[in-house]
Amino acid sequence: MAVDPFTLKTSAQRQDLIITPPSGGFALRGKISLPGDKSISHRALMLGSLAQGETKIQGLLLGEDPRSSASCFRAMGAEISE
Repeated sequence: MAVDPFTLKTSAQRQDLIITPPSGGFALRGKISLPGDKSISHRALMLGSLAQGETKIQGLLLGEDPRSSASCFRAMGAEISE
């Protein structure tokens, strides 16, 4: 069964998002500007920790939660500096 690149399955109790990357692979390069808030800061740290190469994040909200997230990603091997 082929899966569309983005499939959203919902039921009364749960919601699943299945993301299947295109075959052949590709690299993403670019720049994105978003407002600095707690949830976006956490996501930026998470995606940067998973990415290959260097990720530069500007305008990161350095509250308790993003600092805790950074600590967790460091414990998993990501190199994060301020």
